Amino acid sequence: METKQVQEQKKEPVKDPGRIVRILSKDIEGNMTTYAGLTKIKGISWSLSNAICKKLKIDKKGKIGSLTKDEIDKISEFVKKIDIPKHLVNRQKDLETGEDKHLVGADLELRKEFDIKKLKKIKSYKGYRHVLGLPVRGQRTRSNFRKNKSKGVGIKKKKKQS
Repeated sequence: METKQVQEQKKEPVKDPGRIVRILSKDIEGNMTTYAGLTKIKGISWSLSNAICKKLKIDKKGKIGSLTKDEIDKISEFVKKIDIPKHLVNRQKDLETGEDKHLVGADLELRKEFDIKKLKKIKSYKGYRHVLGLPVRGQRTRSNFRKNKSKGVGIKKKKKQS
């Protein structure tokens, strides 16, 4: 008897779209659309969010706060064992395993950190650029990469004498 009541509660959509929804250990505001709300999860792009909505037949224009518990669980399970075209996956031909993976959240951050440490350890060109805090992918260094590191480059202001 209790299981029927629990099942009815899961199927019934929640009426409060302003609530906060937790998907894959990320809090998302309930008043966002499903399409935009899924992109708040690290590792899910706009195109992947669109693919998730189409595969699971979820209204992407609907509010994410009105999703049922079952739909949220479906999204979590789908992202963990993703079944999408190869070009949408964020880790193609993994160096260690050679397979295509899609990492999300903390796993993505950790893997990125380990990759950078590996580049530094083997002392590759990209590793050196990471160590020195310079652009890694061939961008120019004359003007654009600086992030207030040294404001003294270029025109210097004269000090006022008092």
